[in-house]
Amino acid sequence: MNYDTKSINMESMQVSILKVSIRQVKAARALLDWSQSDLAESSGVSLPTIKRLETTDGPIGGREETASAICTALEFAGVEFIAENGGGAGVRMKK
Repeated sequence: MNYDTKSINMESMQVSILKVSIRQVKAARALLDWSQSDLAESSGVSLPTIKRLETTDGPIGGREETASAICTALEFAGVEFIAENGGGAGVRMKK
């Protein structure tokens, strides 16, 4: 997949303030049928960093800017992160 990340103004995007987990990132990639390479290209985060982050469990680790870039790329592509709120954290496609 080929994404033009230069056309995305990350500062104008609303980034989810909920704590997103690695499992949610993997589920979001699955919904979009994205590989780790696709996410790296779309988010501007290096592929080795994406791979390293996805070997862990729990909230996205690393720098806040990295987590923000990953979440913003997925949200820009149409994914919505769902908070825990008693029903379990998850992801879905936006309408």
